[in-house]
Amino acid sequence: MEPWVIATGLIFLYILVTLVLGFVANRRLTIDLDDFFLYGRKAGFGVLYLTVVATYHSAFAFLGSSGFFYTHGIGFWDAGTWTILVGAFSYVIGTRIWALGKKFGYVTPADLLADFYESEAVRVVVALVSVLFTILYIQVQAQGLGYIISVASGERIPYAVGTFILLVVAATYLAAGGLRAVYWTDVVQGVWMYVAIWVGALVLAFELFGGPFELWRRVAIERPDLLTLPGPKGFFTPGMWFGMMISLCGVLFMPQMMLRYYTAASDRTIRWLGATTPIYLMTLYIPTALIGLGGALVLPDLAIPDQIFPELLFRYAPPWLTGIILAGAVAAAMSTLDSILHANMTVLTRDIYQRYVRPEASPAHYVRVGRFVVLGLLVIGYVLAIQTFEALVVLVSLSGSGALQLAPSVVNVCFPSKLLLTRVGVLAGIGAGLACLFLTLVIKPHPFGVHGAVWSLALNWMVAAAVSRFTKPPSAETVWRIHGEMERFVYGTRRSQESPTD
Repeated sequence: MEPWVIATGLIFLYILVTLVLGFVANRRLTIDLDDFFLYGRKAGFGVLYLTVVATYHSAFAFLGSSGFFYTHGIGFWDAGTWTILVGAFSYVIGTRIWALGKKFGYVTPADLLADFYESEAVRVVVALVSVLFTILYIQVQAQGLGYIISVASGERIPYAVGTFILLVVAATYLAAGGLRAVYWTDVVQGVWMYVAIWVGALVLAFELFGGPFELWRRVAIERPDLLTLPGPKGFFTPGMWFGMMISLCGVLFMPQMMLRYYTAASDRTIRWLGATTPIYLMTLYIPTALIGLGGALVLPDLAIPDQIFPELLFRYAPPWLTGIILAGAVAAAMSTLDSILHANMTVLTRDIYQRYVRPEASPAHYVRVGRFVVLGLLVIGYVLAIQTFEALVVLVSLSGSGALQLAPSVVNVCFPSKLLLTRVGVLAGIGAGLACLFLTLVIKPHPFGVHGAVWSLALNWMVAAAVSRFTKPPSAETVWRIHGEMERFVYGTRRSQESPTD
């Protein structure tokens, strides 16, 4: 049997497993919005841990990070320190988002922010920003899936066809089983992708160099520029290193991550999540470094760096192992793709359709609408994937930088302080941040060697704070209700025991 048949056959066998899980989840699904959108708010540590790490690490981790090591050297591993910040933020901010969601029944990020800032304009803007920048993430996963199938089949299955097939699969099991299907498949995918990338990296390191240590020795001799900063292309200046770390933290403010905080069974679950996720997230960059750096020695003229891992596997690993490992790459992409599709479905159905189009419909109606929304998102993601071919890590950075513009408003809700942002201040800050992001990522990328995410977030904070000094704040009753609940959760009691209306 031809090697490409074995490799692609194993990938499609894996895809069949995910479909089965999705339809089994459908049998457990109740026609209830909390169940379809939020797993019934009952996710325990094991399930939540694997779905969070699988959602964080996607096609960019499996393919894009190897491509970045291949092109820019070890600097990308330094930028991987964002994974530690993610754990810290989850521990501190995630627990607070969980507490407010549980108390007030929030389903989306816009629910939380619109309630506190007493503004439907805030709801709409937050919903649109959430969807706009996570659509870029859909593109990242779709491109990764297309690369994998194309390379595994020796380009017998065209990139566009492979992308379409796997997008349809992810959308199908999501539509069938809701977030329950996403969580169940993510458990399998989180384990599979981690094991696969380590096994693949070690097999290639021993096959091509005699082991990881000999690989590093060869790189130090033949390509020392890959082991120094700012790297062979001068990309990783201190400003870029810091900026990429900040921009990738923007993933925290994407709806697929904030929704996961709402789904936890308890705040203890999220604390354990924050304490342990960096272990998985950071250690995944060790094998991708081996792949990217080793690939720079073996295949120095590869046209698309993001394809270095599947190219090496297809050329130097047994077909059966290639199929199993590339199924792990498919798991990495699909575990994020399904989460983003679900999050955008939830935002558009809850924050737009339910709020402004059919506010009094039945839960079954909203579930049906959500499934149609998934279909629309699938079409958009496919069109973007086949028409643009930016590097995967660059797209992730842009996506994270956009979502990061929600940080000031979220932090102001979760941390009571004397600085109280207003709805006008929040909207002005988001607008200024997005305009600055366009200037510093598109018009004049990374001024003075500092990543555009840093410039845009700084301007967002300053504008939001300045405008808030001269505009009407949220009512005292709302601040007391939400910040009072936050203080009760953190300190065990409200610092002020009386309502402002008492």
